[in-house]
This record gives sequence, C-alpha cells and structure tokens, in this order.
Amino acid sequence: MVETVRERIPDGAEEGASYYPVFLDVRGRTALVVGGGAVAERKAAGLARAGACVRVVAPTVTAGLEAQARDGLVDLRRRAFRENDVEGVFLVYAATDDAAVNEAVYAEAEARGVPANVVDDPAHCSFIVPSVVRRGPLQLAVSTSGAAPVLAKRLRRELEGRFPEDWAVYVDLLAEVRALVRSRMAGGEAERAPVLEAACDLGVLERLRAGERLDAEAVYAEALRAARAGAGDGR
Repeated sequence: MVETVRERIPDGAEEGASYYPVFLDVRGRTALVVGGGAVAERKAAGLARAGACVRVVAPTVTAGLEAQARDGLVDLRRRAFRENDVEGVFLVYAATDDAAVNEAVYAEAEARGVPANVVDDPAHCSFIVPSVVRRGPLQLAVSTSGAAPVLAKRLRRELEGRFPEDWAVYVDLLAEVRALVRSRMAGGEAERAPVLEAACDLGVLERLRAGERLDAEAVYAEALRAARAGAGDGR
C-alpha cells in the first residue's frame, strides 16, 4: 500500500475554506468506480452520460450495471479491487460496503494524485458531488461542502421549481444566437457583449412560453437592433 500524500495547506487559504467549485470535462477520460451496488450503478450512469470511459471493478454487480455493460456504457471487471486499478485514471469513486476497501481505494488515488470520492465519507474525499439541476446545457449546482446534505437537496428541489424544463430550450436558443454573433461580428468580446446582453433582455423565455415562434436568426436581429439603439443612446 502506498502512503497517502497531501501537501501543506497554504497560509493564505481562507478561514473555513474547503472545496473549490469546478465543472469537469470527463469526455473520453477513464473514470473508475469501485463497487457493484445501487450507488455505484448511479455513479457509473452519471459518468457515462457525461461522456466518460467508465470502468467498474466489483466481484458482484446489480442488474443495472449488467445492463450498462451490455450496452457498452461501462467496462465491467468482475473481481476485487487491485492497487494498480487506479493507475492512469482521471478520477475515482469508491462505493463498496467495505470500509477497508474504500480506504484502500482512497489511499491509492491520493498517492497518485487522482481525485477520489468515497461515497458518504467526507474524510476520504478529495472532491464531493453537489446536488444538481440539469436543464439541457444549463446546470445549477448546490453544495454545503458536506455540512448539510439534506439542505442541499432541499435547495435543489426549490431550484427545480424555479427553473422548469423549458429553460433547456431557452439556453439552447441563446447558444445558437451566440454562435451567430461570433460568426458575423468582427472584433472581440467588447463589440459582441452588448448584443449578447441584449439577447438576454428581450424576454425570450416568456415569449416562448406565450407561444411565440422564435428562432436564432430572429433573436439575433432583434438583439442587434437593441444593442445599436442602446449605443446610440449613449448607454
């Protein structure tokens, strides 16, 4: 077993600081899930949806993990965890019901500088997973840094009500408008930003909800006019 290594926390770190919020691009990267139960199944499914190359190591697995393996979503290895399983992976989840195995997974990951999460064991996590609301490309993440997970879930439910499913259509439309702005407007962000800001101020979501048919071309043209009018007013 390789000893866990963690460098000294810098003197300038904020008082009480813990986790640094970040979204990871796991597409095409290998993610290791150690465990074959329901929690491991959920972790593997989420990683696969995000485009990761998921490797699951466990002697026995759920029917759901079996199905994921048949569908080519995970690389299933039916055996106990080995120390070299961590070699070359991007991140690791330990989700077994054996504390000793989970601690071994964490220690190996820490020694190799691989981010690791032991489910429901914050003391053995170099990262934690927030409660997330997904609306197409829009993702709203909530975390209490492990202090009050129930509160994080409650806040997520509140956000689900505040941001219903039609936000996915709205954000997709704004992405198309942004692509038009970038392809048609010369210059940098200083020239483009007023148009993109105007696109967000047109009440597009409310108009879509009211049944108005809007596409990216129409929103782009309207935003361009609004931005030019604002510039003419000296705003």
